[in-house]
Amino acid sequence: MPDGIDFKDLHRRFDGAIAAFKHDIASLRTGRASANLLDPIHVDAYGASMPVNQVATVSVPEPRMISVSVWDQSLVGAVDRAIREANLGFNPIVEGSTLRIPLPELNEERRKELVKIAHQYAEHARVAARHVRRDGMEHLKKAEKDGEISQDEARVQSDRVQKMTDETIAAIDKLLAEKEVEILQV
Repeated sequence: MPDGIDFKDLHRRFDGAIAAFKHDIASLRTGRASANLLDPIHVDAYGASMPVNQVATVSVPEPRMISVSVWDQSLVGAVDRAIREANLGFNPIVEGSTLRIPLPELNEERRKELVKIAHQYAEHARVAARHVRRDGMEHLKKAEKDGEISQDEARVQSDRVQKMTDETIAAIDKLLAEKEVEILQV
């Protein structure tokens, strides 16, 4: 195939947009406990800000409970403080070097807020996919202008880029719909 677009690179970038979206929605709280809920929380430990999972083991022993086993006893207070100050609505119970975090039921209002946040994450992912498409299209136009590829080849490749974009956005929408059902499930 003549020069034009590196479709492997575009595919990698589209996959990156989907992966980032998956990571974002994984941290959204649903009716069940998940170790990912604590991912955005950072603890001031050893003179640096570290994610909770780097100073403790995070597990889910029950559907409505998160257990955080802090490795260094001196950091229990810092982890407790970080979780409380994260404004996630969690109130850890300290038991020695373990923090137990009971998850209260989500009310309807909070569920709707979480759905809105999920929609925002989805829109960011769609925008990222559109940026990848734009970069690909600009590359094609430049290649066509420079005479590296023919007009027909540019059209074929631009259709392929558009198809990849549509598939990526469809995948994002599918993930969003699944997460929405999961959040609204009582």
